[in-house]
Amino acid sequence: MARQQTGRAGHGHRGVREDRGPVRYGPPAHDPGLPVLPELAEVLAAAAGRAGPEPAGGGDALREAAVGYWQRRGLRGGPEHVAAAPGAPALLLALLAAHGGDVLMPRPCPAAWIPQARLLGRPAYHVPTPAECGGVPDPYALMETVRRVRAEGGRPRLLLISVVDDPTATVAPPELVREACEAAVAEGLHVVSDETWRDTLHRPRDTVLLSPAEMCPDDVTVVCDLAGALTPSGWPVAIARFPDTGRAAVRHARTLDVLTALGALVAGPVAAAAAHALREPEAVTDRIRRAAALQSRIAVAAHRAVLAAGALARPPQAGRHLYADLGPLRPRLADRGVTDSLELEEYLTERLGTPTPGGHRFGDELGALRVRLGTGTLLGATPEQQTEALTAVAPLELPHVARALSIFAAALDELR
Repeated sequence: MARQQTGRAGHGHRGVREDRGPVRYGPPAHDPGLPVLPELAEVLAAAAGRAGPEPAGGGDALREAAVGYWQRRGLRGGPEHVAAAPGAPALLLALLAAHGGDVLMPRPCPAAWIPQARLLGRPAYHVPTPAECGGVPDPYALMETVRRVRAEGGRPRLLLISVVDDPTATVAPPELVREACEAAVAEGLHVVSDETWRDTLHRPRDTVLLSPAEMCPDDVTVVCDLAGALTPSGWPVAIARFPDTGRAAVRHARTLDVLTALGALVAGPVAAAAAHALREPEAVTDRIRRAAALQSRIAVAAHRAVLAAGALARPPQAGRHLYADLGPLRPRLADRGVTDSLELEEYLTERLGTPTPGGHRFGDELGALRVRLGTGTLLGATPEQQTEALTAVAPLELPHVARALSIFAAALDELR
């Protein structure tokens, strides 16, 4: 059974290993590769005089803006069903504490998930995903894992999924989402759907995205870190939407209690900017649309370079990253002293000059040569270069973008 075990980890000098778990030092937030939207900066500056934080779970304006955001995506509910926190890790930790029991999650999974379960001392079990996507477990593997956990005396209570996935950058097909959620609910699991990346679809008109909350409204809590598409990662804020049930109301109250105990309160000026972004004025929606189109182009080029080097990766469909399997290049990597994903992380981080987290940080086996490759850093090193890439008709032909792609491809190509 795929229960998360403490593995080898280290950070710093090559060859150092410490038995402290595979994500003692989590990878940095995804670099958006774009400057702060001026309109959001103006809202933040206008609110800079607010000395106090938001109340636990967020103030009225922030929660009402979140309600409108979800209503435009077909998910209805009132502000009393919403909670906000300064970033997804704090919010997820509070949700896990509010629910209790053992946690199930797909393999691979977002890097923040495993540490949150470990901090609470909760057993975490990984479930395999199907070949076509990540983020959502295979339904039959899910039911088998639940059966085996219970047979061993465990208490599986919660399933974490990400329909638009980090780290694989794939979008789960609606039929898989439905089958997995129905299997989870039938087994008595509550589903937490991380929808941080739903607004970053590279081809939104060609991609069908279905939230689990649309199918199982009483059994799904939705989480969204606004740093996915709406706000800068340096302005931490995440929101959760709870079902409209009595049981969910109790969990909502418990979540607020945990956030209060942690002092996990959203900063007042950040809340003002987040509420503005959640209302989706034209400047925000235009930035989201342009950024997704740009990331689509850069991701295609990066994916092409990965395949040309002989590595494997699913075609990225969203976000600003892709997940590569360099297993086919194992002999050449071994010649360079790279035999696991930690050494691969160190090697590629040095070669690419940007953090390149290995698959062990996402729950994958340490021996697997998998790595998450960010694409945001390929857009430029300065706000001027990034803005130029965002507005260019042919961004891949810009000298600084072409140079970054060349360095990226060369670091992989030398392993062939």
